[in-house]
Amino acid sequence: MLDLLAYGFMQRALLAALLVGLVAPLVGIFLIQRRLSLIGDGMGHVALAGVAIGLFTNTSPVWSALALAVVAAVVIELIRANGRTNGDVALAIIFYGGIALGVVIIGKAPGGTPANLTAYLFGAITTVRESDLWVFGVLGLVVIVGTWLLRPRLFAVANDEEYARASGMPVLALNIALAILTAVTVVVSMRIVGLLLISALMIVPNAAAQLLGTSFRTSMRLAMLIGLVSAVGGVVVSYEADTPSGGTIVILAIGFFLVAAIGASLRGRLAARRHERAERHAHEHGVQCGHPAVAHGDHVDYLHDGHRHAPHEGHYDEHDQEVRR
Repeated sequence: MLDLLAYGFMQRALLAALLVGLVAPLVGIFLIQRRLSLIGDGMGHVALAGVAIGLFTNTSPVWSALALAVVAAVVIELIRANGRTNGDVALAIIFYGGIALGVVIIGKAPGGTPANLTAYLFGAITTVRESDLWVFGVLGLVVIVGTWLLRPRLFAVANDEEYARASGMPVLALNIALAILTAVTVVVSMRIVGLLLISALMIVPNAAAQLLGTSFRTSMRLAMLIGLVSAVGGVVVSYEADTPSGGTIVILAIGFFLVAAIGASLRGRLAARRHERAERHAHEHGVQCGHPAVAHGDHVDYLHDGHRHAPHEGHYDEHDQEVRR
């Protein structure tokens, strides 16, 4: 790892990955709540058109991609708010329109399709320049601060939009804000993860975290941790294995999801087996029963015949095996 830090491009790539790993799941958790898991794909394809414009005009693709993605985000929410079409149709129109515009513009570029376009589509650690890192850092900070400050309202709108509107919340403004934060996240991530894969880093860590977390706050923190490890680990692995960074990061995130799914399944089976060992006997445990009470989480177990029993629906669950005195 120390050898990697000797290279300037790896230092920039790791810093960018650190930023992306935190930002993408932070925004993605609200997209999952609103059932808009694929909106990142739509924004990515619009940003592709912006990248094409930047490459065609020999200007910075970051700003043109950001401008088009933000405009698309606002348009999608305005269409949804007017009720003329549903979110899926609006997203599909933006999705395919972005691809079509990008293909047409790239086709007109001098010399044909630029070779570095693939880096924007699938990510490449060598494409992160120092100037890009400063821009991404500022944009990423805006996303983190904005999402953190708006998170109670974003959660309320994502959980029950009609109730939030009845409560007087500016639902349209909050939806537009979330869409803009998504667009900015896509642009921040395009150098490392790629425009075609960024949606996966928004969604997969959150899917894994929801299998492990017991609350919205816990799931958010776990998702950010998984995203961070996936992004930074993916960059390191992509360097060592000479693979595209975007695909490597997403595969690593999916690996975490599979581990979480297996762990959740095993935890459920162990809980079921523990419940099967419930006991029934004539003695009723209580404060006057004479058996020691032992605090256990949110309830009390009673020490009886070397075992800890917890009252549960007319029987007793055995929480621990033989207790050592």
